[in-house]
Amino acid sequence: MPTAQTLLDRKGTDVATVDQDATVLEAAQIMNERRVGALVCTAGERVVGIFTERDILRRVVAENRPPANTRVGDVMTTPMACCKRTTSLAACRALMTKKRIRHLPVVEDGVLHGIISSGDILASEVADQQDTIEYLHEYLYGRA
Repeated sequence: MPTAQTLLDRKGTDVATVDQDATVLEAAQIMNERRVGALVCTAGERVVGIFTERDILRRVVAENRPPANTRVGDVMTTPMACCKRTTSLAACRALMTKKRIRHLPVVEDGVLHGIISSGDILASEVADQQDTIEYLHEYLYGRA
């Protein structure tokens, strides 16, 4: 059964982060530069929350807060949902569905190991299904 670590092995462990004292404007610029929808928030080396596009819409824009003067720590999601490297992808998908979130940091013993998105899980499942389809095609029709 595939796990969060299986997915991280495929996609890599690079995670876009932002310090909780950064401004929302700075965080949005990082998100735009890195082409990501979420940043894991830190205080020094410690993971303290997650800042997402939804946080910008709901807690900054909708509340008419100025992005250049609003600290990420004031509008980030905390506590954040997370999983361990050994968590099955099915359990990750179920948690993301239940919590209505699209990004799930992989954290163990306070150490950030990566982040997975709903798109990452979907791509992994599609790749696995494609492998199964190709195997069955070869079984039924032989190699071409």
